[in-house]
Amino acid sequence: MNSKDITLIGVPLEEGSGRGGCAMGPAAFRLAGIVKSLEGLGFRVSDSGDLRPEPATDLEERQDAKNLPIVGAFARALENRTYEKAKAGTIPVIMGGDHSLSMGSVPGMARYAAGIGRPLFVLWIDAHADFNSPETSPSGNIHGMPVAFFTGQAEFAPILDRDRPMVDPRNVFQIGIRSVDEIERKMIAEHGVNVFDMRAIDENGIAAIMLQVIDRVNAANGLLHVSLDVDFLDPDIAPGVGTTVPGGATFREAHLIMEMLHDTGLVCSLDLVELNPFLDDRGKSARIMVELTASLFGRRVLDRPTRSA
Repeated sequence: MNSKDITLIGVPLEEGSGRGGCAMGPAAFRLAGIVKSLEGLGFRVSDSGDLRPEPATDLEERQDAKNLPIVGAFARALENRTYEKAKAGTIPVIMGGDHSLSMGSVPGMARYAAGIGRPLFVLWIDAHADFNSPETSPSGNIHGMPVAFFTGQAEFAPILDRDRPMVDPRNVFQIGIRSVDEIERKMIAEHGVNVFDMRAIDENGIAAIMLQVIDRVNAANGLLHVSLDVDFLDPDIAPGVGTTVPGGATFREAHLIMEMLHDTGLVCSLDLVELNPFLDDRGKSARIMVELTASLFGRRVLDRPTRSA
């Protein structure tokens, strides 16, 4: 994270989630002050607006991968936009939108990483593993499939170039997992995805886990893409998400992750996903996500305004 230029990319995508509301996420992040927060840290922030692709006519509707034409269109548009912005020397910050958008952002960053000869690692901060395929998904909702897609384990449609760079499943680190389908569990183990569920966090502490991740990325001279789902946090802290799972992380645990990531300088791109303002409590979840984003980009505890200030 050596660049002082950040490009915001809005992705008003909700069709991957099976319920409405996530399309309002980019607007909520803007209202919560994401531009001001990042500019206050010395970054030059460019808001490239929201993607608005037309549904892909070459992708057919199917029940085991719902709304595929529109999700696929967003993935294609975002893959190109993310790659272009990273190649131009800015840090792409993708404001979602449901987690199916990572079928575009991660492949875009994988293409960029391959072009400069470095491996891409993905830190998946989420309550869910999202390693389903259309054949294994109980719901057919595509936001449960992106990790399998960008690791090459769920190539269920020609959404992107089949010869695109894939992410090695062993380069994926999942933190905060607490809701996994049975077949997903087997697939994750088979392909070597690194999973640190909430029990691992309770037993080992988030700092020890993050040091393992950081050491792996550093040893490989890798780039790190971070994908932060609102439901990583406990729903009492961040209720604005359609897939709440009890027993999530505290704000302090999430904040420590961001602080440690900032110290490394490894992060090259960021997803902010699954924010559903319709389900939020007066913008509480959006503000917390903006706070965590600011921490990732260098805001320290001592920089925070206090209530008395």
